[in-house]
Amino acid sequence: MAVQPEGTPCWADAMFGDLEGAKSFYGEVLGWTFAEASAEFGNYTEAYANGKAVAAVVPPMPGQEGLSQWCLYFASQDAAATAARIRDHGGEVLMEPMQVGDFGTMCLARDPGGVVFGVWQAGTHEGFQMMGEPGAYAWAEVFTREPDKSDAFFPAVFSYRQRDMQDGEMDFRIYDLGERSVLGRMKMGEEFPPDVQPYVNVYFTVADCDEAVAKATKLGGVLRFGPMTTPFGRFAAISDPQGANLSVIDTTTTEGEMPKLTDVA
Repeated sequence: MAVQPEGTPCWADAMFGDLEGAKSFYGEVLGWTFAEASAEFGNYTEAYANGKAVAAVVPPMPGQEGLSQWCLYFASQDAAATAARIRDHGGEVLMEPMQVGDFGTMCLARDPGGVVFGVWQAGTHEGFQMMGEPGAYAWAEVFTREPDKSDAFFPAVFSYRQRDMQDGEMDFRIYDLGERSVLGRMKMGEEFPPDVQPYVNVYFTVADCDEAVAKATKLGGVLRFGPMTTPFGRFAAISDPQGANLSVIDTTTTEGEMPKLTDVA
């Protein structure tokens, strides 16, 4: 897959205190196989679906032990320039741009509402080798309690166009790059416990949502929402046994009409 335009979700990884446990869980639920851990890069371990790189798991860095969470990376042509824009628009750079061998340059940041995300300037590692197929990345949404902050920040950093979903029950916005929708933004309501921090919810594609949920809960995962069939697919939100939140979606099973979207001036 070629290098993605600036602001496109291009990679996802997560830190797990029990790396073997994570490999076992995701291997069963998403069908992943795993490369040998790279000792040179902190035992960073790539995950594959049908032989294509789709994500990675890694042990926590010293001082980073605690609840696991998926991190979504956005493509950048120049990580240093992106880091500067992040600061200029009220975000915080948590880890300065750092070259990772010849694979590329990474940076970690947080938006003004507390959402942590990554930036990836591709070298030999261009990101997802497959998307939208079972086991691979499908979609992602920024879950935030302060949507105004995210709506001001992400489009300023990545030049997104914004559209609101016409749904009286929730505050949901789509971020587009050109004519392509690349990211959603959801306001966290009272259904989210106060201790749940803002985060990026990553969706992985599955062939059968109900089967994936059954496997996940059998292995110690927790069903948070769904399964529910929508115009976009049948999906469910789960937490894995180590606390990382994610969603699984079968995009071939749909129901209802696509919601109307209104451009945001």
